[in-house]
Amino acid sequence: MTRPFKIRDIEINPPLILSPMAGVTDVAFRCLLKRRGGIGLTVSEFISVEGLTRNNPKSWRQMRFHEYERPFAVQIFGAQPERMRMAAEMAQEAGADIVDINCGCPAPKVVKHGGGSSLLRDLPRLEAILREVRKGITIPLTIKIRAGYSDREINCVEVARLAEDCGVEHVALHGRTREQGYRGLANWDLVRQVKEAVKIPVSGSGDVTTIEGAFERWRQTRCDGILIGRGAMMNPWIFRQIEDAIDGREPFQPTLEDKRGVLLEYFELLRADMPQIAAINRMKQLAGHFTKGLPGGARFRTAIYHSHSIQEILDRIEEYFTAVAQGRPFMGEEMTEAGDVPALTSCDALCDAA
Repeated sequence: MTRPFKIRDIEINPPLILSPMAGVTDVAFRCLLKRRGGIGLTVSEFISVEGLTRNNPKSWRQMRFHEYERPFAVQIFGAQPERMRMAAEMAQEAGADIVDINCGCPAPKVVKHGGGSSLLRDLPRLEAILREVRKGITIPLTIKIRAGYSDREINCVEVARLAEDCGVEHVALHGRTREQGYRGLANWDLVRQVKEAVKIPVSGSGDVTTIEGAFERWRQTRCDGILIGRGAMMNPWIFRQIEDAIDGREPFQPTLEDKRGVLLEYFELLRADMPQIAAINRMKQLAGHFTKGLPGGARFRTAIYHSHSIQEILDRIEEYFTAVAQGRPFMGEEMTEAGDVPALTSCDALCDAA
């Protein structure tokens, strides 16, 4: 039976979590998805404790959230226990409901400085971080981990037990190793093993893109919650659809007009939150995901990518959806797809842009 769960006294209802994605789950994207419904917990992009504790404006901006996003977790990454504690205290002061520690990012730029998934092979450092952060905050502390650093170092059960012993109140496991990155398939049997090994709530992450997939993972692992990341980039309604299924309703099916509307709403949220050029660039990165499965979606993405102003993007959206609605080819059909259209699939995106 799929049901809500609690991280201490914070109810996660429905038991669905928007997975943090660097360069994606900023305040605009989170608000867009939260408005669609079905999200039990939103999480910030992962935020550098070095940036936060040195008053980097970008890092502070990444902590912003709207009240209707609650419950809201701030995810931080770093390698120095004292700075991690300071950053966690800042997140609590900023109003976060939960502080989450990133132990999963595989990006070389993060790993070489001892953060992210590097902590999976340095358990004494991880323990020092968790105990220091736990001392510094009164709100719940959670952790997101991977299966292990490599196929030869699968230690997620050991890490989860350590985290529980340090006062962590929820473990989210992405069933790939650092070595895998985002290749291959996530191993959800490891989620089951972690769930059986600890008493605190456990959620799983990796490759959930359908309603059926979510329910299969719950049956397979008996985990408490499910994180969805890239699946939400392709389908902003996936959380609502899964919640509908949990409650016995017919899952919501977005119309063509709904898909057009979500693009326009997202662009409006971006423009309200950041400078014009930044909003245009972010729109270029994500617009194609929202039209996945529609005729000429790849060409639409290319047309957006070659747009250089707000009006151009608005015009391309209008032209594209009008063409699809009328059953005729989108004007961009003759274009060849750009090979350098940005693809956001991991925390590498943030590190490359940093």
